[in-house]
Amino acid sequence: MILENSNEGDIVVDPFMGSGTTIVEALLNKRFGIGCDINYVAFLVAKAKTTPINNKLLEEEILQLRSDLDYRMNGKYNYYLSKSYRFIPKNDKIDYWFKKHQKEKLAIIFARINEVQNSAIKNLFLVAFAQILKHCSIWLQSSVKPQRDFKKVNYEPLELFLSRVRNMSKRNEAFIQKLKPEIINSINEHRKVIRRDARKIPCEDNVATSIVTSPPYVTSYEYADLHQLPALWFNKMNDLSSFRKNFIGSVFKTEENEVNVHSKTADEIIENFKGKKKSKEIRKYYFEMYDCLAEMKRVLKKNGKACIVIGDTQYRNIDILNHLVFIEQLNSLKFEIENVTVRQVTSKMLPSFRDSRTGRFAKPTNTNIKLVHPKEYIIIAKKN
Repeated sequence: MILENSNEGDIVVDPFMGSGTTIVEALLNKRFGIGCDINYVAFLVAKAKTTPINNKLLEEEILQLRSDLDYRMNGKYNYYLSKSYRFIPKNDKIDYWFKKHQKEKLAIIFARINEVQNSAIKNLFLVAFAQILKHCSIWLQSSVKPQRDFKKVNYEPLELFLSRVRNMSKRNEAFIQKLKPEIINSINEHRKVIRRDARKIPCEDNVATSIVTSPPYVTSYEYADLHQLPALWFNKMNDLSSFRKNFIGSVFKTEENEVNVHSKTADEIIENFKGKKKSKEIRKYYFEMYDCLAEMKRVLKKNGKACIVIGDTQYRNIDILNHLVFIEQLNSLKFEIENVTVRQVTSKMLPSFRDSRTGRFAKPTNTNIKLVHPKEYIIIAKKN
């Protein structure tokens, strides 16, 4: 989509950048990449993923890190543990999700990461740390939903962490090999990634050639669930309900019942849920998504393209036709719909099955299951 809808030197934007894949591809294809995400954890990942780090510097830091952590874990453990307690967030959820010995080892690792002076390397280590938290907790490993498994196998935090760091180091090296030297030497002039609401894209008016993005689904609280463990450790979550308020369409936000969502299909979907809590959530989601689409229009230059990937879903046997809603909202904003294509979804980070009676996530063996995102729509809309 980037190659088809932009040229070298153009600005490519992703207002829901997630892990930063669009920005990476923009850089690799000699475009300027701009991205934002309201999720602090996603921002950290995107920043690490799009920041080339000198291999020699990174390897030296990794060797020192390994040496220090080996000594702290196997030498003066109690001494360094006492120094690390202040890095354990004062939140009851830490003890809810982590066994005492796992929590203590994680604290020692986290404390050592915070000693790193190079901000890019420190950020890479923080992302590696975030990636091991689910394994080192009692969160049911096979589930993206918050379920505890008291019989879960104990993973060794240090071993997992160093493995993640090594993997990320290899990815960094591969990234550098593909980038042009002029981009590596002035990365901040070629990409901008920040933590921000998608309704406030960090881009000037009428300058972007292309937007390539995949917005969150109506049930965006699922993304909050996925990232709550690192958010806890990074002190970005006091409680889950307040954390969820940051996500688009959250039911935890203050809701006005009657707002214009600029879509007949959306109104019909909302009417199907009338009198139910879900009705407010869906209305809020489409209302906020309209604002996001309007913001995309602001940053796009004339004839610029918005390339939006979205899937439909179903909740309690009611179809939620997101792609039709987005098309109607884009039409309302005077975009020209150039093309809509469908692609089958073979894998997603989020589960693909719901119980058709309850709407809850379900195992593939459940006799009442239905696919939630079996296919996605790619909408190409031009700003006139």
